[in-house]
Formats: sequence, structure tokens, C-alpha cells
Amino acid sequence: MQPDDFYLGADTHWLGKAEVPLMLSHGRLRRAKTLRRAKRKVVIDSRMFTELSQHGRITITPISYVRSLYRYQDEIGLVQWASPQDMMCEPEIIAKTGLSVLEHQRRTAYNLAELRTLATEEAPLDGTTGLRRPPIHIIAVNQGWLEPDYERGDDLFWDLVGVDLRQEPVVGIGSVCRRQHLGVVRQIMKRMAERGLRTHGFGVKLRGLENYGEYLTSADSFAWSYGARKRTTICPHGVVKWERNCPHFAEDWRNQALAGLARRFDKFGVENVHLDRGSLGLLRFPSPSGRMADKAPAVAA
Repeated sequence: MQPDDFYLGADTHWLGKAEVPLMLSHGRLRRAKTLRRAKRKVVIDSRMFTELSQHGRITITPISYVRSLYRYQDEIGLVQWASPQDMMCEPEIIAKTGLSVLEHQRRTAYNLAELRTLATEEAPLDGTTGLRRPPIHIIAVNQGWLEPDYERGDDLFWDLVGVDLRQEPVVGIGSVCRRQHLGVVRQIMKRMAERGLRTHGFGVKLRGLENYGEYLTSADSFAWSYGARKRTTICPHGVVKWERNCPHFAEDWRNQALAGLARRFDKFGVENVHLDRGSLGLLRFPSPSGRMADKAPAVAA
């Protein structure tokens, strides 16, 4: 995993300021009247866990979601991909929907096919050529709970909608972020890598990076905000009011996470993992004096 493929979970007001890759939520983006241009690449989460937790079903239509994605692409720029309207398989979500894990997997596969069709049909016209622009990329997310579920989910994408997950640039692995410290999750990630999937980890915490980081092609995390809330409430940097929104705390957390991952890989001699300590990335936000304040990456020797 390259540093540029580790996305920091953030709110919309970080756009135009943060000089690291960001993961943004459709739930926050859709409420914003205007959005600033991103400085670095962005990926978009569909907020389906919240959707299913609150309603027990998906209330956002696929066409509405796709049109929102094109709005974000036009206003933000640098949107690399968006997650589908996938159906998580945690026991509490299964209890909410009243459906089986298999049915969640089937609906997730069919939703991907529908969203990709709509993304092609709704792609804006290029002002110069008059042709439609390339469609926004919607990634596949392999959902499940037990290891055999994920193997079946991998097969279902091909059997139901003709999508070979081995040919995808990245595949999200769902329903693991709340148990990412467990050995079963490491085995799931290892098995998906063995099957040839280039995996994305959603909501990865430090313990998750330690547990299965070597199997990830990319990842995102909002764990820094939870850590900030545990440490203090008022931001000591004077940049924002609450520490849970502090970009400097987020920067330190991200740099330490990447440096720790690099040390782990060095220790165990893991190949095909490239973390360049000279380019971990910086956040640039106005300091209390009004000047742009850079902070050096917190990288241990």
C-alpha cells in the first residue's frame, strides 16, 4: 500500500485545505450547498451502514446516488471512486433487514451492476468533444461474515452480474471494521488476497493495520477522530474548537499509522509493500497566526 492510497476520513470543510487523500461521506456531501475543489484525490463512502442501521432498507434510489456522485465529481474533482449501495452483513444489520447473508450478497452484486449502468448513462458530455466523459468508477464490495461467505460472494459477482473481482483495480471487503483486531478477519483478508483480489479496508484502525495491513491495496480511516475525543475535548492547537475535528491531530495520527506500518513490514520482510518515508504527506491548514503551518511527518527511525 502506497501512502497515497491511505485515505483520511474527514468532513467536507477539509476540502481545499487538506493535502492528503480524503474519504468523504455521501451523507455529509449531499447536505453541502457548495463544495470546494480537492487538493488531493478523494473517495466517497455511500453511508450504507448508517442507512441500514436507521431504516433497515435502502431509501436512496440508485439514480439519485449516481447523480449526486457526478455533482461531487464536478465540484470537488479528483474523485477516484465511490462505494456502491452495498448491504453489510453484521448480525445487527441482518436483524434489521430480516434478510439472509446470501440475500445481502445478491442485492449487493445486482446494485453494483445497476449503478455502473446508470453511471455510464448519466455521464456528462465533454464540452470540447461532445462525447460522454468516462463514467465515475464504482467499486465492488465483497460482503459476508464468515470466511466461506466471502468466497461465495467473490463467486456471486461473476455468476450474477459477470464481474470478475480479480480484474477490478480495488475491491472493498465489507463487514470487518468492527472486528478488525480478530484473527478471523486476518484470515478473511489473507484468503481474499490469495484469490487475487486487490483489497480496500474500510474504517481501518491501528489494530487493523497491525492485523492485516500487508493484505491491503488501499484503506481509509476515521479512527483518528475517536482517538482525539478520548484525549481531550477542546482543541489545544487553536485551529478548530473541538479536538475531534483537529487537522493537526489527524495529521499526526495518519503519519504515525503509516510509519508504524512501514516498521512492521520491515521487521517481517513483507514484499510488495512500498511506504516511502519521504512522502507520507502533509496537511496544510491556517495556523492561529493566519500563516499556513506545515508539520513534518512523525516518522520514527
